[in-house]
Amino acid sequence: MDSSVFACVEDLRGEGFAAALDRIAGEYGVTGLTVAAAYHRARDVTPHGRARVTVRCDGAHFEPAEDLFAGVRLQPPVQPGASDQPLRSLRRATAERGLALHGWTVFCHSTTLGTAHPDCTSQNAFGDRAAPADLCPSHPDVQAYAIALARNVARHGVDTVVAESLHFGFFDHGYHHERSFAPLGEIDRFLLGLCFCPACRVGAARHGADPEAARTASRQVLERVLGSGQPSPGALSLDGLGAVCGPAVGEYAAARAATVTGLAARVAEAVAAEGSRLVFLDLTGAIKGYADGMPAGAPAARDAWRIGADPGALGRQVPEYAVLGYARDPARVASDVAAYREALGPAAAGPAGPAGPALRVVLRPCLPDTGSAGNLAEKVTAACRAGATAVDFYHDGLAPLPALRRIPEALRSSPGTPADSRDPG
Repeated sequence: MDSSVFACVEDLRGEGFAAALDRIAGEYGVTGLTVAAAYHRARDVTPHGRARVTVRCDGAHFEPAEDLFAGVRLQPPVQPGASDQPLRSLRRATAERGLALHGWTVFCHSTTLGTAHPDCTSQNAFGDRAAPADLCPSHPDVQAYAIALARNVARHGVDTVVAESLHFGFFDHGYHHERSFAPLGEIDRFLLGLCFCPACRVGAARHGADPEAARTASRQVLERVLGSGQPSPGALSLDGLGAVCGPAVGEYAAARAATVTGLAARVAEAVAAEGSRLVFLDLTGAIKGYADGMPAGAPAARDAWRIGADPGALGRQVPEYAVLGYARDPARVASDVAAYREALGPAAAGPAGPAGPALRVVLRPCLPDTGSAGNLAEKVTAACRAGATAVDFYHDGLAPLPALRRIPEALRSSPGTPADSRDPG
């Protein structure tokens, strides 16, 4: 079956491209490498890397193409070593080993760009530009940047451009060293991350929402919470928003999906013009299960509205859709994948209508999700039976080697693997 391992350029460079790819291609049984072509700031424990703690920078692992970024206000920062053209080297090296190369690209999350261009970032109900890392996908300059960046990555000959953060951000992931000693409920955190910048307000009004009523209601709820020290009750849902804030906020939040769908369609078209395909990466699974691998409540597909994603609408615009199966329980992975498959449409054309996009599921072979090879194998099987067409693994640089060695057993057990390749004996 189609599969890949996520990785970062600096980790592969530290090991040596040839040695790293020989290990990935020879040991893990995957068919591709998903490499961070443009990434964001982070500090990572890298268990088997040359550096055991790695600090990552915002920016692209290539020099921006002059013809694509001419006249574009936001210019991608350039990573150290970009002049060595690591993506070109990896394209050659993966081709020699029969591996696909996927260009993993972070779009609307950059502290460097947000700090330099605060008017392009999310603006909350109080008027604060309080999420420097979150570029707003409604902003015309952000959209121009996303299209140029996608084309530039595709131009390196990657098989797909894997689009991370091609949607709205959320409050709990807007900056580093985040602190809140005020008790905030799920609804309050969502409201603090809801963008009311001029471009968002215009877009929402165009789709029938009342942005001023929504902003006023959001601000009133937050003022009450921050003043009283009592969080808003209830779980976060569109109905819950309506109950706490009134209908205007829910309508405003739902209207954001048109922005994300429209931007994804334009980026997919730009990528196709360069001979590649777009994979829309939906981060809702991380919102629900990143910290502990124990997502609760509705399937992630039903909560994708939180980031402005409408899987059904996006499925008509992008050729591939990727979701995060960040869960310990194989049954939870199965239910999440099945819900996305239903929303996206069937994987193959039939009496029910045209085919939906290919559906990739990203699993973590290590903690906090996975404690054994058997558990990982169960989740791969569950994902495939629920409608996934590919399974990817996150992340070569972050997972210990013993955890990565669970991958081949998991793939051998999957329904998509030919029977004669499952038992090497």
